[in-house]
Amino acid sequence: MADHNELGKTAENLAVTYLQKNGYTILVRNFRFQKAEIDIIAEKNNLIIIVEVKARSTDAFMLPQEAVTKTKIKLLVSAANHFMEEFNKDQEVRFDIISVLPDAEKNLIIEHITDAFEAFDAN
Repeated sequence: MADHNELGKTAENLAVTYLQKNGYTILVRNFRFQKAEIDIIAEKNNLIIIVEVKARSTDAFMLPQEAVTKTKIKLLVSAANHFMEEFNKDQEVRFDIISVLPDAEKNLIIEHITDAFEAFDAN
């Protein structure tokens, strides 16, 4: 079984391919700001999309989107703000989660959750 980091890299590559196939332009991967890291920053329809990739080797206990804590969201939001300032972007920002989970046959299934943090109070 691939270790966690390998699975993460595989998941991220799958996410990038998936996004490109679906008309997204990948701007940056692994954007770091202070303690935060954004897996993928993409653009589509004049929106900046901040993508958190969540990989799990099993679907045990927790959905990938439930693994994104309030603290993590705050970090992502601050990193996203920094990105927007650094690159003089003034589009709207959307936060998505792409979860990558194996099915019973060990195929990796991609689920794209758009506006993932709308349910949260990110501020």
